[in-house]
Amino acid sequence: MGKKVVTYGELLLRLSPEGHTRFVQADSFGAVYGGGEANTAVSLANFGYDAKFVSRLPDHEIGQAAINTLRQYGVDTTDIIRGGDRIGIYFLEKGAAQRPSKVIYDRAGSSFATAKADDYNWEKLLEGASWFHITGISPALSDEAAKASLEAVKTARRLGITVSCDINFRRKLWDKETAGRVMAEILEYTDIYIGGRDQAEELFGIPTNARDDSDYQAYKAVAEKLRERFGFKKVAITLRTTLSSDENKWAAMMYDGEKHCYSREYTSHIVDRVGGGDSFAAGLIYALCEGMDTQSAVDFAAAASCLKLSVEGDCNLMSADEVKALAFGSGSAQVQR
Repeated sequence: MGKKVVTYGELLLRLSPEGHTRFVQADSFGAVYGGGEANTAVSLANFGYDAKFVSRLPDHEIGQAAINTLRQYGVDTTDIIRGGDRIGIYFLEKGAAQRPSKVIYDRAGSSFATAKADDYNWEKLLEGASWFHITGISPALSDEAAKASLEAVKTARRLGITVSCDINFRRKLWDKETAGRVMAEILEYTDIYIGGRDQAEELFGIPTNARDDSDYQAYKAVAEKLRERFGFKKVAITLRTTLSSDENKWAAMMYDGEKHCYSREYTSHIVDRVGGGDSFAAGLIYALCEGMDTQSAVDFAAAASCLKLSVEGDCNLMSADEVKALAFGSGSAQVQR
């Protein structure tokens, strides 16, 4: 196994109508399990890394089914706490053409949301780890989850473990004022920042000033201001352009204090857009742990997220070699014989 990475967050039951059926049409729902930080752990396990996921799930068959999903991909689930009454749920309606996808959350009172901050012994949980990854989703779920998140990054910093944070602002979970205040404190202990196009402006008041979606150069100043404010080692910004619910342009940039590096821009026909950002985070973690330079790292991460859009479910089920073939090879989609 490769380097040890620990992620922390909520593992959810995802319920979706078949195909592109709308919620109001559905008489059955397909079930899969996922969640931002869990998705990142699955990607890293598929890349050959020792990936551990920390969470809290109910001690019944549905909780066990969720854990089994992670186990089948090689994720270490030994430190998932069992307790509470219910698993968090989200309903996903896949969009089509100009109709956007829609998510409805049913997470209140979940096992994860009702966990106490002192349920997690971060000294023990982070033992032997070289990297810790968190997102802005977990702190949104409860005050205790926010406390646990802050304690986790503080402990990781004290232990000399690299910390990455995908800002992942979810408007349906909390307001931008609260998110900006809570996340700013967490980001003080973060080494690698990952965020979408407009999240720095929404949460921290850093304007983008982009002319349009194709104005990627505008994000140079955003990355510089983020690094200046929080002292990040690297700032990565994903540059998704939504052409329709079925087709996106996908690219990314990363700033390391000296260079602004841009990935190739991909045009992707979307099979399942959930988890695109999570797979980008996993790709970036892997690339930086492998010692890739800034340009190669953002190229690898963007290719990983592009490939995820072709995979059903929350998780990216691509190997590192498959990602490298797209990032650094011909990128051919021809049948491999």
